[in-house]
Amino acid sequence: MKSKDLPKCPIETTLTMFSTRWSFLIVKSLLTGTKRFNELKQSLKPITQKVLATNLRNMESQGIVKRIAYQEKPPRVEYTLTDIGYSLAVVLDAMADWGGAYKEFLRLSEKRGG
Repeated sequence: MKSKDLPKCPIETTLTMFSTRWSFLIVKSLLTGTKRFNELKQSLKPITQKVLATNLRNMESQGIVKRIAYQEKPPRVEYTLTDIGYSLAVVLDAMADWGGAYKEFLRLSEKRGG
């Protein structure tokens, strides 16, 4: 992807790059370290193998995820975040803070009956 292909608005750029919920959840899982495909799949239940593979390919082409293939028998492939991928930690932290605050807002609203 080239910068000229992205929207002018930085928020829209972020939404374009992460158009599925799985993209952010994959990043969240990889923030704890390098993982093999099946480890990622296990941590992201109920994601399907096809959806995970598609998202990983897209994120690799965007420069968010790095795929490391080892020439072993049986073959071993690992996925890790790139530096720009790790920089998404602050975005996910902000999303978690907002999500928690929103849940609390709803809980208090329900308690007040409204």
